[in-house]
Amino acid sequence: MPRWWQVVLAWFRRRPDAGTRGEALAADFLRGERGFTVVARNWRNPRDRRDEIDLVCRDGDILVFVEVKTRSADALVPGVYAVNRRKRRVLLRACTAYLRQLRPAPRTFRFDVVEVGLPADASAPPRVLHFANLPLFPKHFRPGA
Repeated sequence: MPRWWQVVLAWFRRRPDAGTRGEALAADFLRGERGFTVVARNWRNPRDRRDEIDLVCRDGDILVFVEVKTRSADALVPGVYAVNRRKRRVLLRACTAYLRQLRPAPRTFRFDVVEVGLPADASAPPRVLHFANLPLFPKHFRPGA
């Protein structure tokens, strides 16, 4: 492999991608602005590694599953709309697997989406929007059932 290619690869490995940066910004926002405690980041289902939860947090006694959507600040489709039916099914599987491993199971849990808008100008601050308690779980959902 040519030396210049190794330099390019090393630069990309060091530079966090937009998704990683968005998740870090979302975690900082939830901790600082909302008072959440981050329990896990990028949790994967041990049985199916494709199922992932971006952030698992605690909001007091409530367990909160958070999907982070990072977009450019001028994106046409907001991040909250990017959590489509297919993505919700995957998230429901992952959240169910996470809840089944907990002993004792939490009394209350919910699903939130955090949208991070990254501006084109690096000196401008990112925009972080928090959408709490979105309908992911069926009305009478019980993870053990």
